[in-house]
Amino acid sequence: MSDQIKFHIGLHVSNIESTVSFYEKLFRSAPVKVKSDYAKFELENPGLVISFMESKKSVKPEFGHLGLRVATSEMLQERKVEVEQHLTIQLEEENTSCCYARQDKFWVNDPDGYEWEVYHFKEDVESSEKQFQAAPCC
Repeated sequence: MSDQIKFHIGLHVSNIESTVSFYEKLFRSAPVKVKSDYAKFELENPGLVISFMESKKSVKPEFGHLGLRVATSEMLQERKVEVEQHLTIQLEEENTSCCYARQDKFWVNDPDGYEWEVYHFKEDVESSEKQFQAAPCC
C-alpha cells in the first residue's frame, strides 16, 4: 500500500452488478474487491478509493455530482470516444462557463443517477453562466 494520500468516496447503490459494470467502463479498471452487496475500486490516477454499498433505500443521487478532470483537450476527446463505446453521454458542453471556470466537458449518469462530469479546465473566468439549480455544474 502506498504512502500517498487518496481521496475516499462511499456511495449507496441499488444494484452492485450494474454499478460494477458501469464503473469498470468509466474508470477503465476492475474493482479490487467485490462482494454480493459491496464493491471497491482503488485508482492510482486520480488517487481515489471509491466504494459502493448496496442499499436501495439509501440511494440519494441528488446530492450534487462527481467529476474527473483531465489535463488536456486531447485527453478529454480520448475519454469521450472510449466512454461512448460503452455508456450513454447525457450532455456535452464546449467552452462553457461554469463555477467561474471555462471548461469543455461531458456528463454520464451511473445506474442510480449519480452524475459524473469528465472535463478539461481551460481557464478561470469572472462570471458563471450556469445557475446551480438549472443544470449540473462543477
